[in-house]
Amino acid sequence: MRALSIQQMRTELGKLDTLLNLEGQLIITLHGQPIARVLPMQGKKPKPSHADLRAQMPKLTTPSEQWIREDREER
Repeated sequence: MRALSIQQMRTELGKLDTLLNLEGQLIITLHGQPIARVLPMQGKKPKPSHADLRAQMPKLTTPSEQWIREDREER
């Protein structure tokens, strides 16, 4: 964590991404008092693949066609 005054932040604005990568977070101060905290954005989580999701689902002991047939017969 690094503290920057507003003046320092203005002069180093072009390096803000580098500072965030190095420090993790920045505290912005005005007259020595903290007024803001700058945090890096969290990365997006990768979407799971459909194959992985299907592999996690339990296998049906009864085929779905049988469930559909029984449901239709009850109507």
